[in-house]
Parts: sequence; C-alpha cells; structure tokens
Amino acid sequence: MLKNMTKKNKAIMFIITAAFFFTIMNICVRLSGDIPVMEKSFFRNFVAFIVAGFVLVREKCPPFPNREAMPPLFLRAAFGTCGILGNFYAVDHLMLADATMLNKLSPFFVIIFSFFILKERVNIIQALGVVAAFVGALFIIKPGVGLSSQVFASLIGFLGGLGAGVAYTMVRLCNQRGAKGPQIVFFFSGFSCLVVLPYIIFFYHPMTLVQVLTLIAAGASAACAQFAVTAAYSNAPAKEISIYDYSQLIFAAVLGFFIFGNIPDTLSIIGYFIISGASAAMFVYNNRHNGKRSSEASEA
Repeated sequence: MLKNMTKKNKAIMFIITAAFFFTIMNICVRLSGDIPVMEKSFFRNFVAFIVAGFVLVREKCPPFPNREAMPPLFLRAAFGTCGILGNFYAVDHLMLADATMLNKLSPFFVIIFSFFILKERVNIIQALGVVAAFVGALFIIKPGVGLSSQVFASLIGFLGGLGAGVAYTMVRLCNQRGAKGPQIVFFFSGFSCLVVLPYIIFFYHPMTLVQVLTLIAAGASAACAQFAVTAAYSNAPAKEISIYDYSQLIFAAVLGFFIFGNIPDTLSIIGYFIISGASAAMFVYNNRHNGKRSSEASEA
C-alpha cells in the first residue's frame, strides 16, 4: 500500500497517525487518575528515553552532539519539560479538546521566538495569524468567566504551549548546529526525568498496577507519535503538511466525548475555529508564496 503512495500522501498519513497517538497519550494520562503531574511526566519521558537510547545504539551514534549544540539543547530540554508539565496539567483539569488546542498554540509561539532568537523575518500574514491565535486562546481560557480553577488550568495549558514553542525553536537551532534527532530526544527525555525525580523521591504517590500500565501506554503512544512525526517530515516539508496536525483536535473532541462525556461550550468552539482558521490561512499563504518563488526561480 505504501509503495503506491506519493511522498506527500505518505507524509499526510504519518502526521495524522502522529496526531492520533498524541491524543491516545493524553487520554492515557487522564485515565491514569489522581496522580501528580510530575509522576505522569516521568513515565512518559522514561519510555521515550529508553526508545531514543535504543535508536542511538542501533545507529552507532554518540548520545551527545558537539559542544556548540549543547546550549540550545539544554534550553530545548528545559522549556520542553515545562511544556509537557503544562500540557499534562491542562489535560487533567480541562476538557480534552480545550487542552489540545491550547497546546496547539505552539506553532504560533515558534513564529514569535524564531523572530527574536533565530532572527527570522515575520511577514504580515504570520503576524496577523499570531494575533488571531491569541484571540482564539482568550475564547478558550475565558478570563473572568466560569470557575477560577478552570481559568488557572487554561493559563497553565497556555504556558505549556508557550514552553513547547520555545522548545521547538531550540530544536531548529540544535539541528542547525549539527545535533541529530535521536540525540535531541535522548537528552530531553533524560533531562525531564532527572528534573522530576527529586519530587518523586520525596513525594511519591503510590500507584496501582493498572495506573502504571496506563502510564506506560502513554509513554509508548508518545514514542509512536514521535516516530510518526519524524517519518512525516522526512517525506514532505512542514509547509505542505503542518495543517493536518490539527486533526488532533478532531480526535480529541470525538474521543473526549465518548470516553469522558466532554461537550465544548460555544466560546471554546469559537476559539477552535479562530485558531484553526489562522493556521489554515498561514498554510495556504505559505504554499502560494513558496509556489510563486519556485516558478520565478525556474523562469530566471
């Protein structure tokens, strides 16, 4: 079946597969019950640490990149850890679709931090997209409306998306400085485990066998998602397939309804449409803009 597919169609299939497994990860995190976010994060990252270590051994690759790549790699690990903790907290305290969409603000944060850190230019369409994304986030967070605990959880989810945005920006800088994908995952996963380990040692929350297995399933789902993402972006550039990553919202809304009985309110749905619409607009613009540049280059 895969042999008869074009590379772009393969990439689309892989990115949708990744979105599905990320949704399964979030569902497992929530189903694991009343366990501290620190413990949930440890299990999620420990599985990824083992998988990344296996890949490094198989490819005979050193665990750490060159010295020049270490500063951005450390920042990727630090902000990535904040992003995971924020996302898991939001998953535990919000509807699955709300938590998912707040985490999906990360591409817009990448635009902001790429401007300040990587000195990449931001065009008017991207700037408007960022503004629209923040407006959409306000509809989901609903400051001044509803329970203060839900607003707090939404803000934590928002900060989780910010942390992920910085982390993804650092990944690009790590790649520019010669770091390989498995090295980045290995360092990040190990760093995250070490950061939460003191909390687990001093404030360990006993778990049942079912909870342990559920968290292992969350880690396995995350690993599957990471491999799928890698396969997707090795078959097609991000500008051609990034929009399909928002299929995770569909999975989260459907599965969240059937498993947890989640029904988003009107304001949240408006926020979903604003953020997804902003992403779709940038996707269309980038493809048209790059298409024009390619045609101009071929004519020159």
